[in-house]
Amino acid sequence: MHNPVMLAAGILGTTGASLKRAAQSGAGGVVTKSVGSAPRDGHRGPTVVQVEGGLLNAMGLPNPSYHNFQEEIDIGREGGVPVVASIFGSGPEEFVEVATGLDADGFELNLSCPHAKRYGAEIGCEACNVEEITRAVKGSVNVPVWVKLTPNVADIVGLGFAAQRGGADAVVAINTLKAMAIDVESGRPILGNRFGGLSGPAIKPVAIRCVYDLASALDIPVIGVGGVSSWQDAAEMIMAGAAGVQVGTALGQVEGYGIFGSIAEGLSSYLDRKGTTLEELRGMARRFS
Repeated sequence: MHNPVMLAAGILGTTGASLKRAAQSGAGGVVTKSVGSAPRDGHRGPTVVQVEGGLLNAMGLPNPSYHNFQEEIDIGREGGVPVVASIFGSGPEEFVEVATGLDADGFELNLSCPHAKRYGAEIGCEACNVEEITRAVKGSVNVPVWVKLTPNVADIVGLGFAAQRGGADAVVAINTLKAMAIDVESGRPILGNRFGGLSGPAIKPVAIRCVYDLASALDIPVIGVGGVSSWQDAAEMIMAGAAGVQVGTALGQVEGYGIFGSIAEGLSSYLDRKGTTLEELRGMARRFS
């Protein structure tokens, strides 16, 4: 990638046009919305609600299935940057089916969605599942495999080690925090699924801590995601040890597609001003411990 700023899975990436536009707007790489082995409609609405500090969503992994998605990846590649396919499944066989059925520049294994029954964090909270699924996919493809980890566990580093043992090329930290909102007039949960995942600025300190812990322990790269909306946020992630950053919720809350170029350019200017490099910046905070 020509810069370390990427489109995160789940926000856009449903269409090739959105992937291409993100790339042309300055993203160094793009990650698709998660796709599985069969079409899914997702949860009933409401599926998104704005809360203090970010967004709460319970989409339920809606997707057209990998059978109907290759064209979108191909269109996304016209943007001139790597297209990483985010994929999900209920076990190793289903993950392998999806991965081998797609031609992408890499795969991000969604083992962390907090609101889809039998998928995501429901299986990704167990280290044995993370290791088994990662090994199965890595042994079936010839491109990089990243594992997106859930923060909704007591020990995210243990999951990171499991991904590393399974042969992952990198881990991505973090997915959304399991959360809920209630309408005080009716007393009803606002989301159709009752609970969902919290994203945005409120979760950045959690993401920073997870990146720091993972980067301190693992031998493979860590990609930071969660609350990144400025070059300062990106620099903080990299100082914690991130090899790259992903941007999601901020697209709709800050400046749209232009945020990729804004963060990349701001980070580059910062490095020039400091007379340092990205490699020298990476993990800087760990040197003070």
